[in-house]
Amino acid sequence: MLQAIGKKVKGFWKEDDGLGTLEVILIIGITLIIALIFKKEIKTLVESLLGKVSTKSNEFFN
Repeated sequence: MLQAIGKKVKGFWKEDDGLGTLEVILIIGITLIIALIFKKEIKTLVESLLGKVSTKSNEFFN
């Protein structure tokens, strides 16, 4: 009985399923930090791209 419990505890200790979740959380956190640092540049880039899309679509439909 104690051997079975010991094996279960050792198996649980060696299990690393939660490691994937931690990695995903760290990647999301780093991405958010980078986005906050470069917020102004990203906003300028997106506005520029959307302006080009708007111009090209107006040229296409006219």
